[in-house]
Amino acid sequence: MQLFKRDMAILIAFVIGGINNNFAQGTTDKLRPLVETSARRLELAREVALSKWDTQTPVEDPAREAEVIHVAVKDGELRGLDPAWVSHFFRAQIEANKVVQYSLLAQWQRAGTAPVHRPINLGAVIRPQLDQLDKKLLEGLANNAAIRAAAACRAYTAKAVGNYLATRKRDADPRLAIALDRAMAATCYDST
Repeated sequence: MQLFKRDMAILIAFVIGGINNNFAQGTTDKLRPLVETSARRLELAREVALSKWDTQTPVEDPAREAEVIHVAVKDGELRGLDPAWVSHFFRAQIEANKVVQYSLLAQWQRAGTAPVHRPINLGAVIRPQLDQLDKKLLEGLANNAAIRAAAACRAYTAKAVGNYLATRKRDADPRLAIALDRAMAATCYDST
């Protein structure tokens, strides 16, 4: 009888552990579109940096940053998202993008040249793409409100970012991985 109880306890532990693992995997899967959208936004940082290289424009653009945050907050309110939290999240997206820009510009400064490229119109070509991605980020935030409020949100987010990076191992740029971690660190309601 004692052997039966022990075997049942082990079986129950495995079932519960499997349920928890399935729940965690399902949760990280739900975060995937948000992570992918943030990553696509960061991939555009190279184009932004090239444009700024060509025009000798500084990375810091307080007016544009304020505009992005203002629009995100306004759109976020329409989706029922907290304005202060939306501002915090988009500030993280912007700061992560600047990490990539600064890194690339420094690399090109050390080399004395940027990669060969066609001229890039930041205002007419890149910013509209960023604006569309920002709308998708807001959609992802609204769709994942329960996950973002969960006590394990940071762990789920870190795993979702890790899963995304693992699928892109071959073409992964370490600076994009660092920037994505920075951008997604503000996903959870309790983020600081």
